[in-house]
Amino acid sequence: MIHIREIDHVVLRVTNLETILSFYESVLGCRVEKRNDAAGLVQLRAGRSLIDLVPVDGKLGKMGGAAPGREGHNVDHVCLRVEPFDAEAIRGHLLSLGVGVGDVEQRYGAEGTGPSLYLSDPEGNTIELKGPPNSP
Repeated sequence: MIHIREIDHVVLRVTNLETILSFYESVLGCRVEKRNDAAGLVQLRAGRSLIDLVPVDGKLGKMGGAAPGREGHNVDHVCLRVEPFDAEAIRGHLLSLGVGVGDVEQRYGAEGTGPSLYLSDPEGNTIELKGPPNSP
């Protein structure tokens, strides 16, 4: 039997590495953990998980087919568990950086139902920021 604990990593195929890298570092606070420029891979630390960025014009990216676009994303969304989750502070931070953000809503996730909100990165990938589950 396989027991999954949490997301290990998510791979995003990107068209503009520097813009997307700046977004994940500056807006979400991720940091570069490893780079393999020869293969075309940048790995960002996102808590206990990784977000891998693969430029579509790099060695790995060319193996994945067409670039993501408005009509064809390669990922629906990535959900990042945030703790502490201060909805007003998070919204204020994002808005101060010019990042559009949706309303805080109650959504079901790996730990149960709790608050979350959606935003988009510069290439249109949807990111869900998820808070802790509500008390029973």
